[in-house]
Amino acid sequence: MQALTIVLLVVAVVLAIIVFLSPNSVAQFFGVVFVSKDRVGIVNKKWSLLSQNRTLPDGSIIALHGEAGVQADTLPPGVHFGLWYWQYSIKMVPFVTIERGQIGTVSARDGHAITPGRILAQNVESNLFQNARQFLENGGQRGQQIGIIPQGTYRINTDLFDVSQEEALDIPDNQIGIVTTKDGAPLRTGEIAGAEVLSHNSFQDGEAFIRDGGHKGLQEQVLKSGRYFINPRFATVEIKPMTEVPIASVGVVISFVGEEGEDQTGEHFKHGNLVKKGQKGVWVDPLDPGMYAINPYTHKVEMVPTANIVLNWATGKSEAHKLDSNLSTITVRSSDGFRFNLDVSQIIHIPRNDAPKVISRFGTMRNLVTQVLEPTIGNYFRNAAQKSDVIQFLNQRIERQNEAKASIQAALNEYNVNAIDTLIGDIVPPDDLMKTLTDRKIAEQEKITYQTQEEAEVTRKGLEQAKAVADTQARVVDAERSVSIAEFAAQAAIKKAEGEARAKTLNAESDAGVITRIGTAEAEKTKAIGTAEAEVIKSKIASMDSQSYVAIQIAQVLASNNINLVPQIQAGSGGGSLIEAFLSQMMLQKQPVQPPAPTTKTN
Repeated sequence: MQALTIVLLVVAVVLAIIVFLSPNSVAQFFGVVFVSKDRVGIVNKKWSLLSQNRTLPDGSIIALHGEAGVQADTLPPGVHFGLWYWQYSIKMVPFVTIERGQIGTVSARDGHAITPGRILAQNVESNLFQNARQFLENGGQRGQQIGIIPQGTYRINTDLFDVSQEEALDIPDNQIGIVTTKDGAPLRTGEIAGAEVLSHNSFQDGEAFIRDGGHKGLQEQVLKSGRYFINPRFATVEIKPMTEVPIASVGVVISFVGEEGEDQTGEHFKHGNLVKKGQKGVWVDPLDPGMYAINPYTHKVEMVPTANIVLNWATGKSEAHKLDSNLSTITVRSSDGFRFNLDVSQIIHIPRNDAPKVISRFGTMRNLVTQVLEPTIGNYFRNAAQKSDVIQFLNQRIERQNEAKASIQAALNEYNVNAIDTLIGDIVPPDDLMKTLTDRKIAEQEKITYQTQEEAEVTRKGLEQAKAVADTQARVVDAERSVSIAEFAAQAAIKKAEGEARAKTLNAESDAGVITRIGTAEAEKTKAIGTAEAEVIKSKIASMDSQSYVAIQIAQVLASNNINLVPQIQAGSGGGSLIEAFLSQMMLQKQPVQPPAPTTKTN
C-alpha cells in the first residue's frame, strides 16, 4: 500500500510537470529537441558528471570538451536526441541574415588574446564564423574581427559572435576614395602615408594587407569608383573628387611620398630637382589635360596654364584665373616731381616642358607672380618714369611701351617664362597738371575751332555768292531768252508791220480807188440830186418869197435838233421877223450861265 502511494505520487508529479511545460519542453523532457528550419539551437549544458571537464578553463566562456556552459557546437534544423531537460537548456535563435548592400562585422566573446600591436583580431578559417569550434581551435582571437561576412544567411552561434550590419562602400563616378587604415605596421620615420601593397583586393582583405606589410595610417593607394566591402573597423574611406587638369593647362605633380629620386634636369638648372614619376619630389613629366586618380594628401598637383596669361596691374580688375587679384595700379614719380598712376597689362606664356621648372623654382604660379612679375614690372615703370616728366611720358607712350616689352622679355627669360607683350593702359596724371593740360588743350582746340569757323565763313561767303549766282542764273537765262524772244518778236512785229503796211498800202490804194470811184459816183449822184433839188427849190422859191422859205428851213432844222422855238419866241419882247427870233434864240443858248451873285447878310 505504501509502495502504491509512492508510485501514484511520482505519476502526479510527472503529470504536473507535463501540464506546465511547453510542447518543446515536454519533448525535451524525454530527451528530444526539435529545431525549425530558420533557427539554430544554442546548447547550454547545466552540469557535467566528468570530473576532468566539469568546469570551463579560466577565461573561457565557450565549452569545447563537454564542460558545463555554452557549447561551441550548435544544433542545426532537425530532430536531436539525448538532450535531457534536466541537463541541457536549448535556446532557439534565428539565422543571421546580411542584406544586399550590407556587410557583417563580427566581434568574438571568446578566443585567444589579440596579438600585441594589432587592433583587430587576425582572421582564421571558421566558415565565415559559422563553425565556432573551428574558430577556437584554429587560434581565433577575442575582440573585433578583421574578417567580415558578406551578404547572405548564416548559422552563427550568437553567444560567441556578435554580428553588426554596416553599409557597403559606394564610390561615385569621377570620385576617389582616400583610405586610412587602423591596423598594420607603423609608418617609417619621415613617411606620411603607407606605400602601395598588393594582394589585399582593394583593402577588402584586411588580413592580406597586414600580412603583406601594409602600414597603418594614410594610404598612398586610392580607390576608384565602384562598390567595396571594406571592414569599417579596419579602414575608413574619405570620398574626394578626381584631379582634373583642364584644357590649355598642365598639371605639375609634387609627390610627398616615394623613394628619393635623382635629379633629371642636369647641371644647368640649379633651382630645384625634378624626378621621375613615382619618386618623391617634382615630377619632370607634367600631366596633360584629363582626369586623374591622385591622392590629394600624398600628391599635390599645381595647375600651370599653357595658354597666354594676362596679368593686370589695375586696381579692381582681375582675370578669371585670379593670379592678379592682389595686383594694383602702379604709382610712379616723374623727373619733375609729379606722382601719377598707370595701369599695365602683361601677357606671359609658360611652355609645357618648362612648367615643372617654374613650379620647382617657385612652388606655385601665384608665387611666380608675387616674387618675380610684380617687382620686375613695377620697378621697371618706376625707373622709366623718373627719366622723363609727365608730359613727355604721356607723349612718348608708344615708345615707353615698346621699351618695356623688350626689357621685361629679357628679364623673364631667366625664369623660363616667355613675355609675349607689355601694354600700358590708363595713365592718370595729377589733377592740377591735368587741369593745366586740359585748359591748354581747350585753348588749342578753340583756336582751331575759330580758324575752322573763319574758314567756314569764307567758304560760306563763297557758297552764298555761288548760291546767289545760281539763284539769278535762271532769271539771267530767262532775261536772255526774253531778249531773244523780244528780238524775235520785234522782228516778227517788223515783219508783221511791214506786211500790214504793205497790206494797208494795198488796201489804201484799193480803198482810194474805190473811194475815188464812189466819190465820183456820189458826186455825180449829189450833183444830180442837187440839181434836182435846186430845181425843186427854185420852183418853191418861185412860188413864195425868199424870207418865208428861209423860215421854213430853219424851223425844220430846229425841229430835228429838239429845240423848242415857240415858247422862247413868244417870251421875247418886241416884234421882228422869224429870222431875228431864231438868231436871238441861238445866242441865248451859247451864252454861259452866270451863277447868282452872293448876297451880303446884314446884322
